[in-house]
Amino acid sequence: MRPIIAVGLAAALALLAAGPFAHGADSSGNLQHLIAAYPDHLERMEDNTLLWRDGTRMQIDDGKGAKAFEAWLDDSDIEDMLAQPYPAGADASAPARNSDPGRGRNLDFFVKMYGDCRKGEVVQHLTEIVWLPKKAPQRLLVTKVNGVDQKLAAVSAELEKLPGTLDIYFVPAAGTYNCRVIDGTDRPSAHGYGIAIDIATRRADYWRWSRPAADGSYAYKNRIPIEIVSIFEKHGFIWGGRWYHYDTMHFEYRPELLP
Repeated sequence: MRPIIAVGLAAALALLAAGPFAHGADSSGNLQHLIAAYPDHLERMEDNTLLWRDGTRMQIDDGKGAKAFEAWLDDSDIEDMLAQPYPAGADASAPARNSDPGRGRNLDFFVKMYGDCRKGEVVQHLTEIVWLPKKAPQRLLVTKVNGVDQKLAAVSAELEKLPGTLDIYFVPAAGTYNCRVIDGTDRPSAHGYGIAIDIATRRADYWRWSRPAADGSYAYKNRIPIEIVSIFEKHGFIWGGRWYHYDTMHFEYRPELLP
């Protein structure tokens, strides 16, 4: 973690309480993994610059230092996005306070990758897949960028092989592409890039539906079986149930956070 330098004691304590998000000790390794996760788009990094294959150059570290949790959410640079390790393959358990790997997204990075849905740039890359064609056919719109459509179709094929008793958790899907902001914020939703899917709203848990404790903390809740989560993760999707601010219906394509 980056040290907190030249701030007053009260400010430092407040920052620590909210959770400062510094860049990981192996930030170089994280960035190499980011490049490997998107080989069609990213070429290499040079010092503090991420080079895209079309010649675009993006700043990796904005130089603002450690960020309190809300600042990390609202103003993640590219390195910040990778600061929190995602616990792929683990059992579903309560994350540490403000551990939300993947919720910090750099807007410029995702708009460059998938387009800005508010400008009509995402729809040109959308395609239709049939979700669960053998069990409960449902047509869903997802992006073709990075082969997300193929990855989600592969998830669907594996889910159909699970015991029928688990169908209630993913039949029907609750939505994919939707050009909107995240509830309670002005930040674009991952659904607006065509890379996310929600499932099982009637059996899902969401932190905004819960009442916080006196200290402002939220008790973790989840009813989604880990067998389903594992299939999504296998194909590059992270799960909102691994967030302290849990959203157990939510999956989004973020291979840079997975092994």
